[in-house]
Order: sequence, then structure tokens, then C-alpha cells
Amino acid sequence: MGNRITSLFGIKYPIISGGMVWCSGWELASAVSNAGGLGLIGAGSMTPEVLREHIQKCKKATDKPFGVNIPLISHYAEDAIKISIEEKVPVVFTSAGNPKTWTKILQENGIKVAHVVSSTKFAVKCEEAGVDAVVAEGFEAGGHNGREETTTMVLIPQVRKSISIPLIAAGGIASGEGMLAAFALGAEGVQMGTRFALSLESSADESFKQLCIRLNEGDTMLSLKKIVPTRLIKNDFYKEIEEAETRGAQAEELKEILGRGRAKKGIFEGDLSNGELEIGQISSMIKDIPTVKQIIEEIVASYNEKRVSIPVL
Repeated sequence: MGNRITSLFGIKYPIISGGMVWCSGWELASAVSNAGGLGLIGAGSMTPEVLREHIQKCKKATDKPFGVNIPLISHYAEDAIKISIEEKVPVVFTSAGNPKTWTKILQENGIKVAHVVSSTKFAVKCEEAGVDAVVAEGFEAGGHNGREETTTMVLIPQVRKSISIPLIAAGGIASGEGMLAAFALGAEGVQMGTRFALSLESSADESFKQLCIRLNEGDTMLSLKKIVPTRLIKNDFYKEIEEAETRGAQAEELKEILGRGRAKKGIFEGDLSNGELEIGQISSMIKDIPTVKQIIEEIVASYNEKRVSIPVL
């Protein structure tokens, strides 16, 4: 399964965990890396002090490459960049901002850089900025999404035609079959959030995980489009937002309803009614909470099985 992504990051399998807020701590990141993928620590929900602690614990838990995901709109983005450099993190994934801002500085310090996009236009800008790889994420993904609402199967082949650097697919992928489909469309790696959020090593609250594995098709929706489009589970908080949007509430009112710490309340603390419950559409196909090692082994086995069993037309 070796390709440009495995060579770039020094990993066995082209499988990367999403840098998810309140799910992606050092335990999840190190477990993914130890199982042959690339684990990411989600800096978006961490203060600088907490991020440094997680990086140091991850170093002790694995001798394999791992990375940090840094949303560039975060108040602590610059601190997270500096800490990643100081701690000699081998890989940084950036998102929600201009890749030109930090890519060269990170690379000058020996760090590989990937940037997350939701459109071909921004994928091209990433290549122009000199990133090492692009993550193209379809709107099936959980959490914050692009405004284009382009699906993964539509996005990946268009991005592939527009850039020459390594391409990672994200959004709606949680199986070997999904990875095979993404590769058929031109991806060389997959980034999975929801599948790893619903693992034993994820730091999400157990009640949140249990709710997610009971979800059915259509139980998540894009919401908060006047702020940042976000895929949410339909709970009481979602309904409050939906009612406000239906009557024409503008961004400021929606921000007031959202408040602070809403995602932490839901995902990390387990308030299933009033929390902001972010998860991807693919959750409706996930019905268990295995270890990371079991997840990766199953994905690789399924990928290899399906790859050789597809009939030639």
C-alpha cells in the first residue's frame, strides 16, 4: 500500500486520523501512529500549555511519526505553530486559513505540511503556497465544512485534475471500500475523523460515542451556515438553531445562541441535549467502538479484499 503519502510522512498505511476538537488527544494520535497510520493531535480545542503536554505525551507513547492539526482561525494558532516547531513535531496539518502564512516557516524547520480545503480553487492555492500535500474534504464530514457543500466523490477527481502534489481524501470515509473508492478517484491517502472519533482511544465522552453509533441516515445536518457551516446531530441545540435560522436570524444572534464552549459541553462532557454534537454523515454506518488497531486492520483487510475482487468489465 506504499505510495507518495506513505513516503512523505514515513508511515505504513496512507490512513490519517482527523485532528478533531475534543476527540484527538495524544492517546488517539499515538494509537493511530502505532497501528501504521498518521495520528493527529487536534490543537483546535487546546490551550498552548495543554497542546505542549499532549505532544510530549505522544512522543513517549510512540516512536512513529505523528502530527498536529492547527485551525489557523484559532486564537492560539501562532502559539500552536511555535510549539510544534519547538517540540520538533514531524507533520502539521493546517486548515481554515491561508496556507501561505506558515507553510514555508514550518518547512524550514523540517516539518511536512498539509492543508485542508473544500474546493478545487483553494487546492490550487495550496500548491502555489508550496504545501507538501492537500486534504480535500467533502461536505459529508463532521464539524466545520466548506461553504460549497461539494461531496467527496465530486470534489476529489476535480482536485486531482488541478494539482500535481499528493492528495488526501476526507469526508464520508470509514472503511476499506471507502478508501478504495477515494483512490479510484485520484486520492493517495484518506483522512478519517468520525471512524476514529468512535474508537476506544478517542477522548470523546462515552455517552456521545454511544449516541453516535445509534444514529441513522439523515440524523446529521449542516447548520450554522451564516457563521461557519457545521455538521451537527439533530438534538435540542440543533433545533434551537434551526428555529432561529428559519425565522431569519442573522450571524450575531446565532453566535449568541452558540455561546462559548458548546462543542466541549457536548462532545467532551456528554451533554447530549444542549451540546454542539459534531459528527460526520458516515456515523450512520458505524455500529461499534473498537480499538484503533482493530479499525486500521479491518480497513486494510477490506481494502485488499475489495481491490482484488472488483470484476473487470
